[in-house]
Amino acid sequence: MTAASGLSVALLASNRHPIKQPFAGGLEAHVWHLARALQARGHRVTLFAADGSDGAAADSALRVRAFSPSAAAAADSSMPPRQFLADHHAYLTVMTDLSAIGPTSFDVIHNHSLHYLPVAMAPTLGVPMLTTLHTPPTPWLESALDVSKGLGSAFVAVSKHTAQAWREVVRSVGVVPNGIDLRAWPMGRGGADLVWFGRLTPEKGAHLAIAAARRAGRRLHLAGPISDVRYFRDTIEPGLDENTCYHGHLDQASLARLVGSCAAALVTPLWDEPYGLVVAEALACGTPVVAFERGGIPEIVDSDCGRLVAPGDVDAMAAGAAQAATLARADARDRAEASCGITAMVDTYLQHYYQLIATPAYGDTREGAA
Repeated sequence: MTAASGLSVALLASNRHPIKQPFAGGLEAHVWHLARALQARGHRVTLFAADGSDGAAADSALRVRAFSPSAAAAADSSMPPRQFLADHHAYLTVMTDLSAIGPTSFDVIHNHSLHYLPVAMAPTLGVPMLTTLHTPPTPWLESALDVSKGLGSAFVAVSKHTAQAWREVVRSVGVVPNGIDLRAWPMGRGGADLVWFGRLTPEKGAHLAIAAARRAGRRLHLAGPISDVRYFRDTIEPGLDENTCYHGHLDQASLARLVGSCAAALVTPLWDEPYGLVVAEALACGTPVVAFERGGIPEIVDSDCGRLVAPGDVDAMAAGAAQAATLARADARDRAEASCGITAMVDTYLQHYYQLIATPAYGDTREGAA
């Protein structure tokens, strides 16, 4: 198919989470923006994601199929957790369907899922697949690569850090940094308060943002989905008061207004964040960032738009917040425009799509392949 007539692209996302606002996480936001951007350029998008996804984000959908084992099978000693079985069945059926209809229905399949079956079954597709690596290496995906020998899919990662982490397993890993729609994150006027936003789970470290804001003597606003109820109940909720406010799971426009109204954003990962979408979103709002120096975040934050501090160092984050609040908001916005825009991301993905379509075999990406 020629560029003028547009491509037919299948996007594989999570079978658990719908692609809609407010987003369950950064991966869902990423896929939503990519789908809409591809449509805006005249390409046809088919989406595999949980029921309830935004119908405007795709031209059609690949259904997530449910499975209920018989009473005898459910009682068997080999019965796995039901969510594991549901995930397995959903991806097994969609990959089987794509193996049958892919060559006549799609020009390229773009895999954003974290499940192992799309990678393991990629050689059966008969249509090129691009896999975006959104996480560090996991045992399940490494196992899938061992089975497939890397055949059937090309691979890119969302940051240089994440690409390097995968290169022991996958020899050829490109880098396509995530991009955001800068129009959806307008520059705000700022203020005196601090903000933390993201999924409320232990590895995101919101409790450390609360501690840092208190040491800095500034009010903190929290926003995001409660992905771990126990963590929120036991660790976050007891710290909420007039100076530590939780706003709930906001839609994108409301979240942008909140972030743009604050002096600085605190980013507190307790793991190596593969990219750091909240960093890009904060900078787009003109809000400088104070972040733990982990994962892909140092590829975005520089001294003009924020401060990087040692992982877990609450005192350094409090001091960094005071410094970041003095930075020019225009410089933060400039950094986002230069490094975090969706246009460059989509341009690069389309280059990968056309290159894969033009390549008869997309090859063995494993180290030592012939």
